[in-house]
Amino acid sequence: MAKVDGETVKVGDYVSFKSDVEQGGKIYLIKGDRLYLQAGPSGFQGDYIGGAETTVQLASECWLD
Repeated sequence: MAKVDGETVKVGDYVSFKSDVEQGGKIYLIKGDRLYLQAGPSGFQGDYIGGAETTVQLASECWLD
């Protein structure tokens, strides 16, 4: 179970995070405090994760919109 902005998140929720630029993803797996996120059809943006379809982010580095 992970918390984002003090709220418990679950698989299927959307969260925002910053990696090069502010962007968001849909949670497809939660392991401890790590959120496994899936991008939209165009993938994530930026130099670091640009084009990737998935990423792993710490829940503490994410926020809800």
